[in-house]
Amino acid sequence: MLVLTRKSKQSIMIGDDVEVTVLAVHGEKVRLGIQAPSDVPVYRNEIYLEIQREHGRAGQPPDISSGARGPLPEPGGPNAAWKGGAR
Repeated sequence: MLVLTRKSKQSIMIGDDVEVTVLAVHGEKVRLGIQAPSDVPVYRNEIYLEIQREHGRAGQPPDISSGARGPLPEPGGPNAAWKGGAR
């Protein structure tokens, strides 16, 4: 595992297309912004694992063509929907 230290407003690149930015740090919570192409699925780990269980595909990426992608959680709550697009 690669471990990096970043401050608020700093980012890292994953490959050429995915940028992860630290938006804010509040105590033990870190708010991240992820910019990726629309064909790259981005999930919280617990959602990714639930999709795998539902599709019976442990170890395989979820099938996003069937609409498995839902809105991201909105800031302020782990299960609220983000405004501005489904990813």
